[in-house]
Amino acid sequence: MPKILIVHGAGMNMRGKVQTEIFGKMTLPEYDAHIRQYAADLGVEIEIFHSNIEGEIVNRLYAAIDQGFDGALVNPAGFSRGYPALTAAISQVGFPVIEVHISNPVRRGPISDTAQVSQGIVAGFGVFGYHVALLGIRNLTAPK
Repeated sequence: MPKILIVHGAGMNMRGKVQTEIFGKMTLPEYDAHIRQYAADLGVEIEIFHSNIEGEIVNRLYAAIDQGFDGALVNPAGFSRGYPALTAAISQVGFPVIEVHISNPVRRGPISDTAQVSQGIVAGFGVFGYHVALLGIRNLTAPK
């Protein structure tokens, strides 16, 4: 069973409270419940981590290397632009990382910096994007 780290970046704790016209009314705990169900349905072990502090996310990604994680899904949220330490960490972990966005960030401005080093991107499908990304990363990490 693949072990996947789910990372929620800055501002994800505000989902369902602000910018509901863009992100909808679902809260972060509701997102997490859906993600856990998707993981169970796909036979994927997950750990969910959220922080509004870039360094904590960088440290969690680096720790995941030694903890046997096979991949990660990262929603950089507020860390999409101008956070070189996060971008560097994603490029250095050695396991596949898929960037996930609830909405389509390209419609709101330039693409994120972390997208340049991620294995792939899923954007614009709401919470279902996490299901798509989990399916993709499960296939990327499957024994060959």
